[in-house]
Amino acid sequence: MPTDSRATAAALLPLVGGPANVLSVAHCMTRLRLGLADPSRADEEALRAVPGVLGLVVDGGSYQVVLGPGVVGTVTAAFEELVGRSTVAGELAALGAELKGERQRRNATPVKTALRRLAAVFVPLIPALIGCGILAGVNGLLLNAGLLPWLTPALAAVASGFMALIAVFVGVNTAKEFGGTPVLGGAVAAIVVYPGVAKVTPFGVTLAPGQGGVLGALAAALLATYVEKWCRGRVPAALDVLLTPTLTVLVAGLATLYGLMWAAGAVSTAIGTAADWLLTTTGAFAGLVLGGLFLPLVMLGLHQALIPIHTTLIEQQGHTVLLPILAMAGAGQVGAALAVYVRLRHDTSLRTTIRSALPAGLLGVGEPLIYGVSLPLGRPFLTACVGGAAGGAFVGFFAMLGDQVGATAIGPSGWALFPLLAGDRGWGTLLAIYAGGLLTGYAVGFAATYVFGVTDRVIAAAGSGRPAPDPSGGPTPDPSGGPAHDPSGGPTPSRSG
Repeated sequence: MPTDSRATAAALLPLVGGPANVLSVAHCMTRLRLGLADPSRADEEALRAVPGVLGLVVDGGSYQVVLGPGVVGTVTAAFEELVGRSTVAGELAALGAELKGERQRRNATPVKTALRRLAAVFVPLIPALIGCGILAGVNGLLLNAGLLPWLTPALAAVASGFMALIAVFVGVNTAKEFGGTPVLGGAVAAIVVYPGVAKVTPFGVTLAPGQGGVLGALAAALLATYVEKWCRGRVPAALDVLLTPTLTVLVAGLATLYGLMWAAGAVSTAIGTAADWLLTTTGAFAGLVLGGLFLPLVMLGLHQALIPIHTTLIEQQGHTVLLPILAMAGAGQVGAALAVYVRLRHDTSLRTTIRSALPAGLLGVGEPLIYGVSLPLGRPFLTACVGGAAGGAFVGFFAMLGDQVGATAIGPSGWALFPLLAGDRGWGTLLAIYAGGLLTGYAVGFAATYVFGVTDRVIAAAGSGRPAPDPSGGPTPDPSGGPAHDPSGGPTPSRSG
């Protein structure tokens, strides 16, 4: 008969002296470990008699209640909840969390929720992607220049190790985000990059190590999480520690080998093919659209959907050809801010804001300029998008000519992207194209904003300290962020500056 975890926790709490007597709560594989302020207040005999308690180990002020594998985890969680909610601080924290959750539920849509959870999987990987990407770029320069041949093999190993095992990290983060055991998610995802899969021929198709990449790892770990949850509710508690991880790895692992790797590989290949076709065939137009729409995508939080696409391209080709184009949106934003600075000469407060935010914008962090300048004024936000479209078209045009510019990592943009540039051409060509795109974005964003973005109405509104009316006739965007804030609550990859 399954143990009622909440009832067991509720029965244990008064027998150890109540919540005020509990200093710490932890558990191992089989025992609930309690640190008590006054051990004499615990009733040992009554504790041993609680249904579901298999034994009691007393070690000084530590009381170890033996509950058995599987059961101990759920009882500990229920016990911690009771201890926390029985204190004033715990009640306030719970109330705050409840209000925050209610606000998130009101603002959440299925798409935004899915994107937020997707971002929670990939965003923690960005620091490693940046570090390894920069080292890969430095190593490429040394190889091309024939310098330090004794160092380049070591740099290659340091830069490539993470990318070789990125599927494992994706699996760990996926299981963690969706409520599974992280190490089981990583174990199943590791199958994707295991060299031995080359010997597996499901339905006559030979698999290749790494086939499916991060998408395959994401799917495998997600399946493992659902299998694990299914097992937790059905496997007897005494066998949970043995059967649940075994069945999870077996079922999700076989599904990965006999379906998910092939399907994810087909999707990954299609993404790479589509990106290459898009830029080589319609490069200028694609750049125009992507560069012009990226700022609104950031405002809506929809840019999160691009994270696994960037990661897949980096894994496949060594760089993502989309990020340098999307970074042009930030160039348009910088140009628009400079135009506002020039036109509104007498608005000291706004000009101070621009001076403070401009360095961050040049280095790829566009939020201060968006929320502090262009979005409250209305039209400058639209003309910034025009500048981004022009810069994107510039980079896309050269992609049509065969000079694609890519980035070896996601996260930075603006000037901060220079060390991460990569492509089939020489370093000088890559720098020239990307710098040309930035300058185009700056110039067009400045000109469009100077001529069309700063109207008499905007000048009057800036002078009065009120936001300018939205030129579309709708409500003025909320300068504090509103729906534009990153829904993940974490760092925004591929920032708009």
